[in-house]
Parts: sequence; C-alpha cells; structure tokens
Amino acid sequence: MNQTALQNKALAVLLALVTIAFIWILLPYYGAIFWAVILGILFAPLQRHLLLRFGRRRNLAAATTLLVCLLVAILPVIITSALLVQEGAALYQRIEHGELDIAGYVERGKEMLPAFAQQGLDSMGMGNLDGLRDKISKWATQGSQVLASQAFNFGQGTFEFVISFGIMMYLLFFFLREGAEVARQVRLAVPLPEQQKRRLQLKFNRVVRATVKGNVLVAITQGALGGFIFWVLDIPSALVWAVLMAFLSLLPAVGAGIVWAPVAAYFLLTGAILSGVILTAFGVLVIGLVDNLLRPILVGKDTRMPDYLILVSTLGGLAVFGLNGFVIGPLIAALFVSSWAIFAATKPQVQLPE
Repeated sequence: MNQTALQNKALAVLLALVTIAFIWILLPYYGAIFWAVILGILFAPLQRHLLLRFGRRRNLAAATTLLVCLLVAILPVIITSALLVQEGAALYQRIEHGELDIAGYVERGKEMLPAFAQQGLDSMGMGNLDGLRDKISKWATQGSQVLASQAFNFGQGTFEFVISFGIMMYLLFFFLREGAEVARQVRLAVPLPEQQKRRLQLKFNRVVRATVKGNVLVAITQGALGGFIFWVLDIPSALVWAVLMAFLSLLPAVGAGIVWAPVAAYFLLTGAILSGVILTAFGVLVIGLVDNLLRPILVGKDTRMPDYLILVSTLGGLAVFGLNGFVIGPLIAALFVSSWAIFAATKPQVQLPE
C-alpha cells in the first residue's frame, strides 16, 4: 500500500512538471493555439454536416470547413485590420497637418454650452484649449502605434505573424478532423464524475459560442451600422469610429453610444440640427436595438452571465491577455461560476437545529 501511494504521488508530480513544461513551450504561440481551438468549436457543426454529405471522408470535410472558415471569419478580419491601420495613419496625418481641427471643434462645442457647463469645464482645467492640438497629436501617434502593433503586426513582425497564422491553420485542420476524439480523450483524463465533466464541457462550448458567435457578431453589426451612418453624414475616418464602436459594444453598460452620442450632441449644439437628429434617431432606433434583437437569437438566454460579471471579466481579460482576453476573460469567469456551482451541489447540506 505504501509503495502504491508513493508511486501515485510520483506520477502526480511527474504529470504536474511535464504539464508546466509543455505549457511553457507553447506560450509563444498561445494565441494561435487558442484561436484554433475556438474556431474548431465554432465550425464543428459545419464539419459534422459536411462529414455526412461527403460520405465520412474526414480529410475532405475538414479541408472544406477550413476553407469556409478562412473566407468567412479569418480573411475579413485581416482585411479590416489592414484597412484600420491605413485609416488610422491617414487620420493622424490629417490631424498633424491641421486638416482636422479637433481643438476648433471642441472650442465651438464649448461655446454652445450653457454658462454653468463652461464654468464646470474651466474648474476641471479644460478651459484653456491652446495645447489640446499637441495632446491630440500625441494621442494619435500612440494610437497609430497601437493599431500597427495590434492589427496582426503588419510591417515589423510580419514573419512572426505568418508563423502564428500557419500554426493556427494547421492545428485548426486537425481539430476539425479529430475534434471529437480529442475532446473524448480530454474528458477521460479529467478525474471528475462523468456528469460533472459533461456539465463543464457544455458550459465551455456555450460560453465560446455566446462570446464569439453571439457577442462578436452583435458588436460587428453595431460597429458596421455606426460606421455606415458616420459615412453617410460625412464624418471623417468612419472606419476608425466603426471599429471603436464595435469594440465598445462588447462591454455591457458601455456600448457604441459612448461614440455616437457625443457626436450627435456636437451636431445639435453647433446648429447642424438635421445631422444631429438623424444620428440620434439612428443610434437609438437602429444601433441600440440590435443588441435586443440579435443577441437572444444568436446566444440564447440560458447562456448569458450577469452583465456586471461580463464587464469585469472582459476588462480583466483584455488587461491580462490583450485582444484575446475578450474571449478568455468571460470563459474563465463562466468556468469559475460553473465549478463552484458543481462544488456547492456536491457538498452535503448541514441541517441547522430548529
């Protein structure tokens, strides 16, 4: 018995060490591996459908699914990222050369405010706008650097992006082809009762679909609608604002309104009444209703977490993991809640004396 216990402890230590070492060597490409898993989960239903259509030819079904994934999900993101970098650089050039006088816009907007509001701005140190142009130029420069580094590292780091992209596509093919078997092997290795393992796996898949298929599609729709109305109203750099609105739409209690509402208020304050009314009506009636109409269809009420938990976990995930964090954060939060719910369900209830 003592020898068996010692062997089990040695095996546990060995498993812990090799697992840590394996994760360590995968860390440089964790983003590629992570998105291969996520896309594999999202496109698994299409893979199963094509597998039946192609007479159980797994390679053909996986290759076709991979092609669909490339055309539908991956290439649009790459093209949009490249255009965003180009648009951000053009916006910076317009600010640098004075073609876009944001300080002048702010000054005119301030003059239209009531006296008490102007006094409030002065008390907060926003009365003197002489140095605002320099600050905005500095922020635009930093924003351009962030865009250039985050949008798939175009320019410098292109080779690293190509390697990561190749790894993601290579792994995605095998996850699509062998996904069911890989999931089965992982479940067998987890030392939990079968019912609990099924519950955790179901929660994992639901959160992935809810976050990516649901929240991201809703955010893209809101960003596209916002960019469209900005383009119609001839607001400069509509693509930049569209991406910003899409990103903010991922955060509950924030949303795209934090972008279009100040612009609509500026229009109304500066006398552009028609543009202000159009933007306000479109923002409230179209952009604002997308979330209420599309999210229940794409996500489903049973997969949603409380808004405050989504907000905190999304912001925390972005702070720790970068752009990947908008999926990793809510996923960790959902598994945390599910794990504690399972623990609470299995813990014996203590009967208090009356």
